Amino acid sequence: MSLPKNMNERLSGGATVFIDGAFVPAISGKTRQISCPATGEVVALVSEAAQADSEAAIAAARSAFDSGIWSGSTAGQRGEFLLKVADRLAERKEEFALAETLDTGKRIIESRLDMDDIIACFRYFGKLAGNDAGRLVDAGDPNVLSRIAYEPVGVAAMITPWNYPLLQAAWKIAPALAAGCSFVLKPAELTPSTSILMMEVLDELGLPAGVANLVTGTGAEAGAILAEHPQVDLVSFTGGLLTGRKVAAAAAGTVKKVALELGGKNPNVIFADADFDAAVDNALNGAFVHSGQVCSAGARIVVEESIAPRFVDELVRRARAIRLGGPFDEQAETGALISADHLAKVDAYVQAGIAEGARVRCGGRAATDADGAGLDAGHFYLPTVIDQVSQGMSVVTEEAFGPVVTVETFETEDEAVAIANDTIYGLAGAVWSQDASRAQRVANRLRHGTVWINDFHPYLPQAEWGGFGQSGVGRELGPTGLGEYQEAKHIYQNLDPQVTGWFSEK
Repeated sequence: MSLPKNMNERLSGGATVFIDGAFVPAISGKTRQISCPATGEVVALVSEAAQADSEAAIAAARSAFDSGIWSGSTAGQRGEFLLKVADRLAERKEEFALAETLDTGKRIIESRLDMDDIIACFRYFGKLAGNDAGRLVDAGDPNVLSRIAYEPVGVAAMITPWNYPLLQAAWKIAPALAAGCSFVLKPAELTPSTSILMMEVLDELGLPAGVANLVTGTGAEAGAILAEHPQVDLVSFTGGLLTGRKVAAAAAGTVKKVALELGGKNPNVIFADADFDAAVDNALNGAFVHSGQVCSAGARIVVEESIAPRFVDELVRRARAIRLGGPFDEQAETGALISADHLAKVDAYVQAGIAEGARVRCGGRAATDADGAGLDAGHFYLPTVIDQVSQGMSVVTEEAFGPVVTVETFETEDEAVAIANDTIYGLAGAVWSQDASRAQRVANRLRHGTVWINDFHPYLPQAEWGGFGQSGVGRELGPTGLGEYQEAKHIYQNLDPQVTGWFSEK
């Protein structure tokens, strides 16, 4: 399936850096081809920005913010604009979904669902912006008016990942604009197309020049300066732990605000009294949706010993039956990995587990045409279930970010909690039990930012998202997600000033 003409013109011209209200080529003139991971087809040609481009984008964002052209607008005006963005995205939903699918290789149905979530995000922050009036503080004195005002933090740098390109960008763009910030967005170099189209929408709807800026390039060349630049007031990064540590270290030099979402190693705790069929089905969804390339993937099955053999046998049977395929294969249930390099990393992770004594029950290798027509052309990996693992193994502690799930067992509730919390991460987890008291009790004890009970993977734009431990710093979505892009200012007004008499008049 090919791109619509207007998309093709934008994504084939190589002028995809967006600075101060205009699309321009990279200063170096360099470009990068974007290929679909499922087919190898070249789907876009984009500018390869570097540090000089990012510095120009920062300067434009700084100038726009300091001018007050957007930061000085009312919260109601900003909210109305975000609602218009949501409406325009709804009008162009299929166009955006197609671009996302061609960049990521995910099934078109998944990209359409992503677009629904993106639209909902802009609607939520559009409505929230107009209701953000600050608060009054009781100073204990009728002659004092004390209030807390929430002001935009300034220039925000946004660095986003390749697995949910526009969704992760929307989680940053919507609250930043609602708060009154200007921003520079640096999408993953493999999946920039929908971020480019988003700049078109913001520009078409009349966002003032310089408020939104985009650099399409690598993290090393275009992204690093965003974290360390003194004219950037906040850096929001979603991606891997090692890169997140570098972002935080770079930001420390100017003591700017930092928001980090760094993935997880998420436990799916299943008690013997759980609805068996629903638990198995959701374990598959938790582990293998988008081929496991999800920060909240349920990559660790933690199942009660008494049902473990039956549960794992059924999980393996179902995993073997998952059909891999391209984005527009209506029979496919999951798709390709993002790149050949990433496939190699996933396979190395599995092989390391085998070397440590784990057992592969199914999968454990790249898929070929023998597993399904057309798989040789893309980066497909078979859904993989690994058991006979123990705490401390790399397959248990490290994030695979692929279609791989491990199985651990427990006998008591305390043991289940201890296993689930035995991770440096703390992004998400789930508890399956028909005993409502036990489910709530375990959920309360899990050290994870989101805990589902008898479900896996839903999120709400009005509910905060983020993790404990090394899953990150700060929260996206919800009122706290807006607060990440704001500074709180206390304004204390004495309505009846008097001479204090503290110092003598001599």
